[in-house]
Amino acid sequence: MTKAKRKMEKGGKMNSLFRLGKHAGKFLIPIGIAALLLVVSVVLQIISPTYLSDFTNEIADNALKHTIDLSRLSTLGIIMVVFYVVIALTSYGANYILTTASQLYAMRLRQEIADKINRIPLSYFDSHNHGDLLSTLTNDVDQIGQSLQQSVGMVVQSLFMLVGVLIAMFCTSWAMALTALISLPFMLVFVLIVTKFAMPQFKNRQDSLADVNSVVEETYNGQLIVKCFNAEEKTSKEFEKQNQKLSTAMFKAQCFGGLFQPLMSFISYIAYAAVYLVGGLLMNEGTAGISFGTITAFTVYVSLFQSPLSQLAQAMNVLQMGAASSRRVFDFLGEKELVSEEGKEKVFVGDRKVQGKVEFRHVSFSYDDSREIIHDFSAVVQPGMKVAIVGPTGAGKTTMVNLLMRFYEVNKGEILIDDVPTTKMTREEIHSVFGMVLQDTWMFSGTVRENLVYNTQGVTDERIWECLKESRLRHFVKTLPGGLDYVIEDSSKIAGGQKQLFTICRAMIKNAPLLILDEATSNVDTRTEEKIQDAMDRLTKGRTSFVIAHRLSTIRNADLILVMKDGNIIEQGTHDSLMAQNGFYASLYNSQFSFE
Repeated sequence: MTKAKRKMEKGGKMNSLFRLGKHAGKFLIPIGIAALLLVVSVVLQIISPTYLSDFTNEIADNALKHTIDLSRLSTLGIIMVVFYVVIALTSYGANYILTTASQLYAMRLRQEIADKINRIPLSYFDSHNHGDLLSTLTNDVDQIGQSLQQSVGMVVQSLFMLVGVLIAMFCTSWAMALTALISLPFMLVFVLIVTKFAMPQFKNRQDSLADVNSVVEETYNGQLIVKCFNAEEKTSKEFEKQNQKLSTAMFKAQCFGGLFQPLMSFISYIAYAAVYLVGGLLMNEGTAGISFGTITAFTVYVSLFQSPLSQLAQAMNVLQMGAASSRRVFDFLGEKELVSEEGKEKVFVGDRKVQGKVEFRHVSFSYDDSREIIHDFSAVVQPGMKVAIVGPTGAGKTTMVNLLMRFYEVNKGEILIDDVPTTKMTREEIHSVFGMVLQDTWMFSGTVRENLVYNTQGVTDERIWECLKESRLRHFVKTLPGGLDYVIEDSSKIAGGQKQLFTICRAMIKNAPLLILDEATSNVDTRTEEKIQDAMDRLTKGRTSFVIAHRLSTIRNADLILVMKDGNIIEQGTHDSLMAQNGFYASLYNSQFSFE
């Protein structure tokens, strides 16, 4: 890695930490209170050894004379107990506040991400992995919460502890303080060396863990393909390979990470021995202020002094991971959002109802600058017409529907509903006047009733059963335990064709004035498809509907068929008129039956 790149990454981490601190501004007050409690705890921990010194001296000086002042010992003992109780309470209070603040901040981040998901255009999801977004919502936010909870407390406590202990040691005995400080350079060198070698291993461990998780997820989701191609041995070898890499990475990470405690203990023992040696020599020479109690107090000081160093190293590690996670979170929160619709009012309110006229006026669209998908598209659809959009894969059929729903914005031209440009309507209103049945079925965990009604208000059970009958699902739902109250916990247990029927029934229940059917019968068998067509005919009667179909036999009764190729309408008309032209549509239609 070049020096410039390392400098850039370091700057990026610092910028992420500054952004994190600024974003968490409203939580600075509770964090400040927690820091104050930690300071109180540190101060008491530093003062308490002086009372321990007096306690020890009282016993050491008067034990042989049998003149120990029990009253003084009791007083010192009570003071130390009070100190330790206050230390425990302040430490607990600080940790409680930090934990609460970090979890509330994590909850706020998740809420902001969830709100952001509803405000970003669909084009974002076309270019980003869904698993990556899920990881940001869960793992990265968790890491930020843990970083705030752990690093803030450790940094504050460690810094105050280091400064306080140094002052206390030099106030007690400068000679013994210098002796204790001899271990400091060795500890810093060991911390830097171990950190330098340990950090890459921890990174490798996380990368290897991600690889193993990816293999497990792919194998789990693709079990049918794995078994069909007898690839069990191949996938097992791939898992074994990644698992071995993870095992090696975890072993190395634990080995390097495990060096901290033994090295710190080794240096601590040397420091203890040096303090005892110097303290004994000073006592032997009769140096003023040096006693058994002083040496006992210094033993505590050495322990208090060395612990913060390892805590600071750990805190820096946690902060680095938090910085990396916060960068991912803030990058997502900074993504471009949909154009604000503040100030727009609903067009179709009161007595003004949607009639169903739809016009595409010189519409052009491209997902990016590299290739235009729709070229100067124009068409007028009269109210109540059933319009079929056909053409080869990639012709732009689904893109037209996405533009109609304003899932994407047109680059040129405009789309009008009842002579009102969709740009003057809110997206919420546009979505409310359309019912959709997509090729990709979707069901969530919940009751059958909740899946069918979804967000439609005021739907009675009678209406649900009526739509279930029309969509040929009535018998299936009646056989379920609880009927409409049956809880669907795992939608994978429901056949694909039945899922398709559920989505069709959902559209029937919504009863919208405009319909979009994107290959709505793709997952049902031929016999069921014929029954569904009858229900579809009843559903589309009196409503403007757009049907995207690959099985051209299902749209023979369409009022208008738009034939698309390379983003253009090359033919349009009824089935009979297009067949009479003996053009592209006739070729598509005949080719399907030639293969059948």
